[in-house]
Amino acid sequence: MGHETMQLVRRLSLAAGAPGSEDEVRAIVRETLRGVGPIRHDRLGSILCEKTGNAATPRVMLDSHMDEVAFMVQSISAEGKLAFVPLGNWWGHVLLGQRVDVLAAGSKVPGVIGSTPPHFLRSDRRNEVLATEKMYIDLGAADASQVAELGVRIGDPVVPAAEFREMGVEHVFSGKALDNRLGVALMCETLLALRDRAHPNTVVGVGSVQEEIGLRGAATASEVSRPDVAIVLECTPADDLPGQADRQAVLGGGPQIRYYDPTAVSSRRLVDFVAEVAREAGIEVQFAVRRTGGTDAGAIHRSGDGVPTVVVGVPGRYIHSHVGLFDRRDYEATRRLVLEVVSRLDATRAAELTRFED
Repeated sequence: MGHETMQLVRRLSLAAGAPGSEDEVRAIVRETLRGVGPIRHDRLGSILCEKTGNAATPRVMLDSHMDEVAFMVQSISAEGKLAFVPLGNWWGHVLLGQRVDVLAAGSKVPGVIGSTPPHFLRSDRRNEVLATEKMYIDLGAADASQVAELGVRIGDPVVPAAEFREMGVEHVFSGKALDNRLGVALMCETLLALRDRAHPNTVVGVGSVQEEIGLRGAATASEVSRPDVAIVLECTPADDLPGQADRQAVLGGGPQIRYYDPTAVSSRRLVDFVAEVAREAGIEVQFAVRRTGGTDAGAIHRSGDGVPTVVVGVPGRYIHSHVGLFDRRDYEATRRLVLEVVSRLDATRAAELTRFED
């Protein structure tokens, strides 16, 4: 992974992007894609960049959601502690004692999700998974007036605070919000590469908002972009974990192509095409059928009169937590695969995806 790529991934990872407050991520996307093609927004805040190739159609949507799992301040107690609601799917075990940033007006206020020391816990409580409604954020304030002095208010977004760094293993990196800043980086880098490469279509790169709370930006961005084909770029949950027998997303195993999750059935013809391109390009891929989870594909494939859609992901360990891991070789392989697919997806190939006559 080149220096410029790593800097982009790092900036995107460290940016704050709670659902509905994706401003920092959107600014990086706008800066990165300036000059590539016309940039516009839908009315929820998704950003779209259109790159016309050798043909106006097919219109190929490269979707990536900008938001991350986060929180919102629900109330402030007299003692200065913040109750919060989750924005997205969290597991209570990964939260206690973690650092967060409250996105107050004009500043980021550091906080910690409070954790009761084991000295004060009864034995029957030590194995509980604490519900988020029983958790609180501690800003170090003595009372509500000090919280007010910090500029923190009800409704303020809260995001995890984490570093971005290379692990001891050379090709593995850690950071927050890999879901889905890796997808955002892939979208940006594909469009940048297309400036100097012919493509038989028009590509619309999308940074969508509010995926983690219901695929909301993908729905509105699809109405604006009017895609004929869609590729959803994701950081898919790696399952190469102790005790996990059926592994479909292994770090170092290459891009994952998803057939199914509860929100969408990928176009089988499009999956086959992506797999064919991977074989011809010598790119190792992984295939997945998921019992849980979902992506922007759930909204995109139902837009208009239907859009053939496929999900292509970079495996990431420990997503939906403060710190995840990814293998840069998977990212590089996914970037190369997406570029090859887009470069070959012409009108004839796109028409074959929706030809259902007997």
